[in-house]
Amino acid sequence: MTESHLLITDSQARRNVVVLVLAQALLGSQMSMIFIVGGLAGQQLAPNPCWATLPLSLIILGSLLTAQPLSAFMQRHGRRAGFMLATLAGAIGAGLAARALYIHSFGLFMLGSFLSGIYMSAQGFYRFAATDGVRKEFQPKAISYVMGGGLAAALIGPQLAKATSEAHVVPFMATYLAIVLLNLLGPLLFTFLHSPESHRVAKGTATLGRSRRELLRDPVIAVAIICGMVAYALMNLVMTSTPLAVLGCGYNQGNAADIVSAHVLAMYLPAFFTGHLIARFGARLIVGLGLVILAASGAVALSGIELERFFIALALLGVGWNFGFIGATAMVTSAYQPEERGRVQGIIDFIVFGGVFVASLSSGSLMNCTASGNAEAGWQAVNMAMLPFLVLAGGALIWLVLRPRAAR
Repeated sequence: MTESHLLITDSQARRNVVVLVLAQALLGSQMSMIFIVGGLAGQQLAPNPCWATLPLSLIILGSLLTAQPLSAFMQRHGRRAGFMLATLAGAIGAGLAARALYIHSFGLFMLGSFLSGIYMSAQGFYRFAATDGVRKEFQPKAISYVMGGGLAAALIGPQLAKATSEAHVVPFMATYLAIVLLNLLGPLLFTFLHSPESHRVAKGTATLGRSRRELLRDPVIAVAIICGMVAYALMNLVMTSTPLAVLGCGYNQGNAADIVSAHVLAMYLPAFFTGHLIARFGARLIVGLGLVILAASGAVALSGIELERFFIALALLGVGWNFGFIGATAMVTSAYQPEERGRVQGIIDFIVFGGVFVASLSSGSLMNCTASGNAEAGWQAVNMAMLPFLVLAGGALIWLVLRPRAAR
């Protein structure tokens, strides 16, 4: 992005970052709440235990199917309108989930979960919104700070889940009612977001820039998408199964919430310096380091089911996701022009959430159905599944790093 494309002042950029950090912290806490109780609630409602994590998969499916339309909507109408629309969908989805728990309806619970995915899709765009119209050297730091807002979400979400999961006679119903209230904060918060007018695209100008096919042929964009998808999908694969594995191995629901809390802290705490590391060492190196840490997480998980191993494995999983996903985001934001923003960001999150959806759908099956109900064997199956995808992402990154030398 050149200086001629700067659309907002530095003070406006900083205000946007503050708004997006607060959104990540407050509104974003609902995602850890959902992932703590969603599988357990699904297990309570599902007619077949193999379907316990299906509602969580439908959240990802909702994100997947709405990423491109939501990106196009924001390109035309601005970030503020898109984010407000998504919080409304999140409130409706959580309300339907609460109702489903009250009447014991698995189908309605899945519908509510799908609508919650619209909010999750919008949350994925917070990191891009932080870069709209700002100086190129500030972009990695802006992304990192916004992702760092998840640190507060890591503290708020699990504690709210613990406080509300048994607060009603119907387990987990109060958790979803609390999520409704969180989403109602959204319209007030996003009132303060400055949406650059020049980034909005009028009808008839949607063909500006490269086509989707041309964008996907860009080596940097292609590899960044692969690495971002693998980092996010593997994090989701393991995190979705964690509460089921922890309870299945003889620990309690409080232990599961604490482990997920440690995981989410590890996801977002490094964000306060990830941007500085990217600025100093380059996004590719940080992505590679993230993939190595994800592999270390799997190795720890496979080494035993002691409680401390769950904590260490999930903490490493969070740090690996942070480096891999933020690094991949920084890679891709340097590879497109402002007029391509809506198109490329929609493609990225469509593909990323497609991988996450497959991972989430596979998580419950690997955990509950590949080992005849044996939690330890299921947990090992989940972590072994990481290997081929780490090889894919690592191979793609090495190819990108070596490519300029081969071209000479």
